[in-house]
Amino acid sequence: MIDFEAIDTVFLDMDGTLLDLHFDNHFWLEEVPRRYAEARGLALEEAHAELRGRYRDIEGTLEWYCLDYWSRELGFDILLLKREVEHLIAVHPHVEEFLEVLGARGLRRVMVTNAHQQGLALKLERTQLAGHFEHIISAHDLGLAKEMPGFWERLQEIEPFDPARTLFVDDNPRVLRAARTYGFEWLVIILKPDSRAPLRPCDEFSAVPGFGELLAALRASALGNGGQ
Repeated sequence: MIDFEAIDTVFLDMDGTLLDLHFDNHFWLEEVPRRYAEARGLALEEAHAELRGRYRDIEGTLEWYCLDYWSRELGFDILLLKREVEHLIAVHPHVEEFLEVLGARGLRRVMVTNAHQQGLALKLERTQLAGHFEHIISAHDLGLAKEMPGFWERLQEIEPFDPARTLFVDDNPRVLRAARTYGFEWLVIILKPDSRAPLRPCDEFSAVPGFGELLAALRASALGNGGQ
């Protein structure tokens, strides 16, 4: 599926790819509606219905991922609320080993995430993943979400790369479509971003449930070329 000998750089999304999306799903679909209902004196179902509409209205934009935006809109400190449930933040199985093998093979490892800087810092603090990367980039530093036209051109200015020799792993089809339009040769989608949800079928891209399959492919590539 992947010829790692033809790859110099690996771009990796964070939420739902490296990290279990259960934390974010629980936070935005359970914790935030509960807190919003309490603050506004609404029934929980009313809060769910209102928030679903508000989420849908800006999904895929940079504001959707912005903690400052949601703190202003909802009237409470989103980062503080995230800290109350940060024990749910978890790294997917085989991720750290995959990153270690990439590093041993000399491939450049870059995290490219839509996460707001404050949420990113919280998750890096919790998971201690930062040391596995040569560069960590938040879309908020570039002013565009990954699925928006122009994102990859802006990223090139701070992290030059050859899309023909770069593997990009994400769990969001819209993001991967934008990368494909830009000219990426190697794209992989994660089919089980949330460990407590079923597999999400996708036939648009090379697909794996998680990093166990990617690690096996990476090791097979090394063995095929005389490595360990």
